[in-house]
Amino acid sequence: MCNERYVRQQSFAPIGSSGQALLHDKHVLIIGAGALGSGNAEILARSGVGKLTIVDRDYVDWSNLQRQTLYCEQDAKEQLPKAVAAARRLRQINASIQIDAEVLDCTAVELIRLVEASKVDLIIDSTDNFSIRYMINDIAYKYKIPWLYGACSGSYGVMCSFLPHQQTPCLHCLLSSMPVSAANCEINGIIAPAVQMVVSLQSAEALKWLTGNEESMSNSFRVFDLWSSLFQTIQISSSLRQEQCNTCGNDPSYPFLQEVASMKTETLCGRSTVWIRPSRVSPLDLEQVIESAQKRSSRVTSNPYLVQIHEEEYRLVIFKDGRALIHGTADPLLAKELYYRYLG
Repeated sequence: MCNERYVRQQSFAPIGSSGQALLHDKHVLIIGAGALGSGNAEILARSGVGKLTIVDRDYVDWSNLQRQTLYCEQDAKEQLPKAVAAARRLRQINASIQIDAEVLDCTAVELIRLVEASKVDLIIDSTDNFSIRYMINDIAYKYKIPWLYGACSGSYGVMCSFLPHQQTPCLHCLLSSMPVSAANCEINGIIAPAVQMVVSLQSAEALKWLTGNEESMSNSFRVFDLWSSLFQTIQISSSLRQEQCNTCGNDPSYPFLQEVASMKTETLCGRSTVWIRPSRVSPLDLEQVIESAQKRSSRVTSNPYLVQIHEEEYRLVIFKDGRALIHGTADPLLAKELYYRYLG
């Protein structure tokens, strides 16, 4: 490794050589490899974090390239899973760190597996889904792992740090109940500067924690709207912690880690697409899927991670673990019918 690689970062007094050494021994789990995830992953890889685990269920699409900085046109042409494309690019940026790509749906079972398999020092939320955020919230407080919440839509963004060992109120305490809906870039659009602002806030908090500068971390909920030049900081008081909270209260039950084993469907916000996750996730023989699909459809393409099937106005993208995106419909029942047509 070039001795000059981190010299500018080490020259920053709060980090120094001791902070850089701490950074090299840390493991960060990034949930989501879209705009926020790819931005955070690149900054942390360049900064010298020892290990990054990147989790994402989706593949690179042309609409991602406007703001998701790790990806290029070739990734979209190949329809590479985002976690795989991100890992490939990050290894080109910094070959001296460990990067693990996990192409999977972020379920409670998978989250528990990931945090128990290898010590995780920090979790970064880079999702656009509150059900997953509540799972991250539960796993973080159960295993006492700090986590960074971030979200953006349009020109708006929010960011907040949660430190379970400090007995801080959790996300559930702050938001009180699961929101019925949330701002989403599929509906409201997104400008890249809003993404980069949230990434900057999250990655700065990450560097503080990972280099032993906990005292410098923010204890506020930060909100901004770049288009209207609005910046607001809301201080988080320990009094907001609810003693009856099922996540951070006196007798936690971590309800969002208690999954029911059944097929899950989700109509993606603002898109005629249904996401399907089977009750049991197990590896598919993609060659068999291709052979079966070619009997029904003349338009079948694939790569080592997924098979794409065109049927009339519908497009099915089937992943190696049995998950699927059904494009062209927002009807879960029709999506299931198409899914079972090819996977029984």
